[in-house]
Amino acid sequence: PLAQQAAQQHANVAEFVQECVAVGTAEATIETLEKKGIDTGFKAIHPITGDKLPVFIANFVLMGYGEGAVMSVPAHDQRDWEFARKYGLPIQQVITAHDADAAAQIDLSQAAYVEKGVLVNSSQFDGLTSEQAFDAIANYLAEQDKGQLRTTYRLRDWGVSRQRYWGTPIPIINCPKCGAVPVPDEDLPVVLPTDVKFDGIGSPIKKMPSFYKTTCPKCGGPAERETDTFDTFMESSWYFARFTSADNDQAMVDERADYWLPVDQYIGGIEHAILHLLYARFFNKLMRDVGLLSNDEPFEHLLTQGMVLKDGVKMSKSKGNTVDPQALIEQYGADTARLFIMFASPPEQSLEWSDSAVEGAFRFLRRIWRIVYEHLAQGPVASLDVNSLTDKQKALRRHTHETIKKVSDDIGRRFTFNTAIASVMELMNAVGKFDDNTEQGRAVLHEALSTSVLLLSPIVPHFCHVLWQQLTPAATDVIDQPWPQCDETALQRDQVQVVVQVNGKLRGRIEVPADAKRDEVEAMAMADSNVKRFVEDKAIVKVIVVPGKLVNVVVK
Repeated sequence: PLAQQAAQQHANVAEFVQECVAVGTAEATIETLEKKGIDTGFKAIHPITGDKLPVFIANFVLMGYGEGAVMSVPAHDQRDWEFARKYGLPIQQVITAHDADAAAQIDLSQAAYVEKGVLVNSSQFDGLTSEQAFDAIANYLAEQDKGQLRTTYRLRDWGVSRQRYWGTPIPIINCPKCGAVPVPDEDLPVVLPTDVKFDGIGSPIKKMPSFYKTTCPKCGGPAERETDTFDTFMESSWYFARFTSADNDQAMVDERADYWLPVDQYIGGIEHAILHLLYARFFNKLMRDVGLLSNDEPFEHLLTQGMVLKDGVKMSKSKGNTVDPQALIEQYGADTARLFIMFASPPEQSLEWSDSAVEGAFRFLRRIWRIVYEHLAQGPVASLDVNSLTDKQKALRRHTHETIKKVSDDIGRRFTFNTAIASVMELMNAVGKFDDNTEQGRAVLHEALSTSVLLLSPIVPHFCHVLWQQLTPAATDVIDQPWPQCDETALQRDQVQVVVQVNGKLRGRIEVPADAKRDEVEAMAMADSNVKRFVEDKAIVKVIVVPGKLVNVVVK
């Protein structure tokens, strides 16, 4: 009977494994398919509590995770929870929420609690946070000689060969006696032949005995040169280092690499944000280890650009949903296209193409053109005298230099071109409302327009080139101009706007001297007519003053 039972169990397991294989091994499939399992009859001893735990063969354990055998935690993993409910396994809560109210809402009869929190039902580890418990339990197991911390990498073998002509030759000679033999150093590099004929079927060098027939470096017998070429990642993973020594035909890199590397700012597409950068680090560290480079990391800073979408789908030739930029350029000009692309989204996010938004970018440029034209039509502009400006003129000049400061940071540090453009748009809105034709009024306006052109010049260079020549008497090129500098003295305010609240609700805005004392600000706030309406006949509990920002009157 025992033999029959074991045989039946073996047959059940074999059938179950075949079913799992038939479903497929893709992780996405394994994670979502119906949870099935077979109790092996074996027991595992819990390394801390000593409890005997059943060992199941299950169809949702990922072979690429750990060793392919995992500790099930039904209370805190949804897949484990579903499995435990199906097979009647105990569901023991060991983590609860930090907040008591949130902890009271946990219902393990409905779903697993998958958030990090505080340990419960965990003996000496009760009360520790998830992060603290990770270290404490690992240390405990190490002290008991029952386990140790280990970092598991999800790296896989890299198949680097490609069955094509274009690429770097693989420097291997295949010998029937000696096997795969590396090409000797003195025979490197292996150079691809150029007198090739393409027939559209396979790599041409596979049909060129003059290339692949050779002798074995070990035994001297007949052998064949490897005709596969390397994956193109083999070139793109270190080209930045080669750029530093591009004219050196005797070595991969030379001492100039130590001057230029690491790359200060690396910009690439989001589709290469994993493999390409992983390989680039691999190559950099390999070249460092063999003495070709001295830097540890290839890049100091990284910016990955998002995709361009059309109707929510990535643009691609295969999908037939691409937009022809030539038609756009012919209708609106190249600068409009550049402005739209830069303004549509931050560079690291996907960009949703919109024809109506392109039209909006075109209208913005036309508006700047019109304002500059109307400004210049009024004649020459006097020199700016910052000591004789009115409050209104100071306000526009302050806005101009606040924009310089913000755009400089947006472009120079944050690479958020969309917010840089938005800041210039806000400045142009202020310019549109500025109605001052006095000598100094026009001088302040001229500074604002000239600054806007300089700030937009990296984004719409052709447009700004023409406007700059019109705005400057010397008719210089905008590309030769230095970046505008923020005048910190222009940012100083004589007056600041303070928000007034009553019990946290907005009831007024007041202008107060920038150097006003707390009691002066409080008095001005209490004197506001609208604030009086909400505090009269009420007892004032306290008045909170945040200098330069707000006053909050608490009443009851």
